[in-house]
Amino acid sequence: MTILHRDSLKRGGFAGLKETRLIQDKKVGGNDSTWDGLGQFIFLADARYLPHGETRMHGHHEVDVITVMLEGKLQHEGSLEHGQSLSGYQVQAQRAGAEGFEHNEINPDARGNRILQLWALPETLGEAADYKLYELKENELTRIYGGSKKQSHTFDSHTLIDIGLLEEGKQLQLEGEFLAYISQGEAVINGIQVKDGDLVRGHNIDLMVTLGKLHISLVRQTH
Repeated sequence: MTILHRDSLKRGGFAGLKETRLIQDKKVGGNDSTWDGLGQFIFLADARYLPHGETRMHGHHEVDVITVMLEGKLQHEGSLEHGQSLSGYQVQAQRAGAEGFEHNEINPDARGNRILQLWALPETLGEAADYKLYELKENELTRIYGGSKKQSHTFDSHTLIDIGLLEEGKQLQLEGEFLAYISQGEAVINGIQVKDGDLVRGHNIDLMVTLGKLHISLVRQTH
């Protein structure tokens, strides 16, 4: 098992957004300071918008863009679900597909906020553009990406992304290769203490939450 610490990396950004990129797969211009992804999962950034900051309108094509709210609010503008707002621990997923989409994400408040930005490549090109919104379930994993086409509440993929909001003392065991990013609280994963800002890669996760409420983004791959 290996760990990449967010605060060991250079912080960058653009427009009204400051971010630390932990995963930027070489397929999308990554370098030696960032990790490659897993399966179709290619990008993860821990980001903060400046007060009243925005990304400005820009487009995506044939990529699935996932935004996880951690602190504050976000106002969504664009060609998909224009006017949607995010707060609390909500998650939005946008599929660009063949037609693509344009969007601008805006911090409406006079103080900074915090999000996670995740990208995945669709397994099938030419899908229709689409938008989904999720509320995290308390003390369990919420599937926000991947699975079979029969699971209509998520975009289909063999790459699975689950978000957990887990109470202190909660235990979790899952088999297979994984990537896990901690963005709140502390836990022990496979005998090693991890905290906010730690990205973990390993096989067969054995987790116990040790301090506070744990916010974890967990990526795995099905066959």
